[in-house]
Amino acid sequence: MSDIRMVDARGSFCPGPLMELIKSIRQEPVGTVFEVWSSDRGSAKDIPEWVRKAGHEVVDSLESDGVYKIQVRKLR
Repeated sequence: MSDIRMVDARGSFCPGPLMELIKSIRQEPVGTVFEVWSSDRGSAKDIPEWVRKAGHEVVDSLESDGVYKIQVRKLR
């Protein structure tokens, strides 16, 4: 299993968490898994939507104590 790159965007509001993910994805090789932590509810919808449009994969998504944790695999 490859390392998971953390993108801690708690306290940032839409579109901040998505922008942080995009910046991180550009810097890592294909196959890298990212875990975005966001306290913004909009991220639970916006990030998976963008991930699909951009051709990547949502590996997992859960909410725990008001923090949305979304795992994304870079596919291209």
